Amino acid sequence: MMKGATYSSFHTPITTSTTLPIPSIPPDGALIAIRATGVCRSDWHGWKGHDGDVRRFFQTRSPPFVPGHEASGVIVRLGSDLAATSSSSSSSSSSLRVGDRVAIPFILSCGTCRECLPPRNRPTICERQQQPGFTRWGTFAEYCAVPRAERNLKKIPEGVSFVEAAALGCRFGTAFRAVLQQGRLLDGREGKGSGETCFRRNDDGAAISKTVAVFGCGGLGLSCVAIASAFGAVEIIAVDISPKALEKAKELGATRTVRSPLLPTIPQWNDVNIAENAVYRQILQFTEGVGADLAIDAGGFEQTCLDAVWACRRGGIVVQVGLPSQSIAMPMARIAGREITVVGSHGFSSVEDESGVSALDAILELVACGKLEPAKLVEREVTLEEGVQALMDMDKGSPLGMVMITDFGPGAGASANADASSGAIDDADEIKSRL
Repeated sequence: MMKGATYSSFHTPITTSTTLPIPSIPPDGALIAIRATGVCRSDWHGWKGHDGDVRRFFQTRSPPFVPGHEASGVIVRLGSDLAATSSSSSSSSSSLRVGDRVAIPFILSCGTCRECLPPRNRPTICERQQQPGFTRWGTFAEYCAVPRAERNLKKIPEGVSFVEAAALGCRFGTAFRAVLQQGRLLDGREGKGSGETCFRRNDDGAAISKTVAVFGCGGLGLSCVAIASAFGAVEIIAVDISPKALEKAKELGATRTVRSPLLPTIPQWNDVNIAENAVYRQILQFTEGVGADLAIDAGGFEQTCLDAVWACRRGGIVVQVGLPSQSIAMPMARIAGREITVVGSHGFSSVEDESGVSALDAILELVACGKLEPAKLVEREVTLEEGVQALMDMDKGSPLGMVMITDFGPGAGASANADASSGAIDDADEIKSRL
């Protein structure tokens, strides 16, 4: 048995239990003792019934459901296929071992569908993707069973903590793809495209003459600010309704901030009345009347989505990375007339994608060398019970930065809140004794 948090229907209280069954391990998977897991608004969307995958879970399987998808931990058992090869010396042997510290991406791509295979190489839109906390039980528990482990799990480098690695599992990794890959922040710099070595730590750090505007500064938006700053965007404009969120954005590298009014209803903006939009006016003022080169909606609200489009310059890029819970009518005449590129961004890759980069490998390297510091976004480390309450409290608004669950209670997962920032750990036998 294990401790975890569950709900059995949408928007009913999430409760904790110490008698949940430990998940069975797929043959190609691994069982992970969770050491850190983030509280993300995407989990809130799932709990509220906004997410199609969670709805399908309840339609096809019996409750309860365990949320959580942003995590790191320790391998305590390998599936039968991997266990059979982990001790093999052949070229097809598994690189994973019991005791390895690993980061868990929330998109577990299959590697065999038409989107994963060449020439597409698009694992972030894998046709058969699985996702902890959405298509299967998630990480708000002592243990999580992860399928397709060899393809998707990544060993955590020395010097990178469990908390840092968990922060990469959704928001920071998702921001990496939104800013650098889908937003193409680095394109045009010395002829480099989004798949070149400019993602790596040997980048010379020169400034990039692009303006980035980030709409919505929760954990995802703040991650976008931090990544744009780390990669040298010359101007970063953070937009939010919360003064505290904007102050945090400044700490992470925003050069300008705009406090957005909270509008009870969104006006039908057009080319004439858009001048009445306070956010639009300020961004034009900051950009010499041009607009942002890259506008990122990290909030997923109607207001943030529309503001991003209206504030984007001619020929600029709008990245929709926040998840809207409802359909939004877009100003398509403006998008067409100004040749604005609107692109979706979903998660990040744990294997080489269409840009030739494994985002998770690149980010782990950047954290290990100190170029990216996801720990700066972590506001609180909490118990499982406190994390559950933080998730339900998102009904009232987003927390500042990230809330990270690192304490599952006495004896959980062999000291679940221990950091252990180097090498494979040696408490796997203690953990396995409980299975």
